Amino acid sequence: MLDRDLSMLYGVETKALNQAVKRNISRFPEDFMFQLTKEENDILRSQLVTIETENTIRSQIATIDKRGRHVKYLPYAFTENGIAMLSSVLRSQQAIETNILIMRAFSAMRHFIGANAQIFQRMEIMEQNQLAITAHIANTDNKLEEVLRRLNDGSVRPLQGIFFDGQIFDAYTFVADLLRSAKTRIVLFDNYIDESVLNLLDKRSAGVTAIVYTKLIDAHLKTDIARHDAQYPHIDIVEFQKSHDRFLCIDNIVYHIGASLKDLGKRWFAFSRMEITTDKLLSKL
Repeated sequence: MLDRDLSMLYGVETKALNQAVKRNISRFPEDFMFQLTKEENDILRSQLVTIETENTIRSQIATIDKRGRHVKYLPYAFTENGIAMLSSVLRSQQAIETNILIMRAFSAMRHFIGANAQIFQRMEIMEQNQLAITAHIANTDNKLEEVLRRLNDGSVRPLQGIFFDGQIFDAYTFVADLLRSAKTRIVLFDNYIDESVLNLLDKRSAGVTAIVYTKLIDAHLKTDIARHDAQYPHIDIVEFQKSHDRFLCIDNIVYHIGASLKDLGKRWFAFSRMEITTDKLLSKL
């Protein structure tokens, strides 16, 4: 308890209480009484206004600030032992009666805490569980928001699916969106390509490289490639005859495509995302 609160209870001035203590300072070791630091005093003053109404808060803040600018000393705090010792230096009847009441309050508090120790322990466990649940809910909310965000911006890609004949636009849009999602590179394994595949690859973002592995590069395809590269970002075309199926690699993700890109939507075809990475696939070349 602070000296100013004790002086109020004892009916004496704070200065008189502290002077009586100083005259008997040998009775008050550090575990009986200590002086607050400036930081501790500032924190304590700020906490005095936390449970008042707004108008009262403003009034008390002004009073505290005004009083704080003229404080000549930092307050003293008395422990339970220190308060018990005050009865030997403050001998007025009110001081004695007040001291008895304070000591009884301390005893009642200890008894209450001891009798309800298990309840407090359970409350602490419940509080910890509540904090864990709150953190879990917050984490789940963040994940849900991320999923919804990715659904809204179209960044979530299906793992597998089927396009039927006649779904030309749907199939074309699906592949075009995949190509637009590439950040660094596009690798295509497709044995039969034409100028429509070159046009489709131009959907990629600036700075994204593109390379196509195909079965045969004939004169017509060479002409198409030359005309394309004269106007649009370069596409590397490599002759490769070891692949039967079509694979579309977006960055380090590999999709198996059941139809050549030039025939999207003309016949039934399936697509699926593979577990193998682009780096692993290219290492087999």
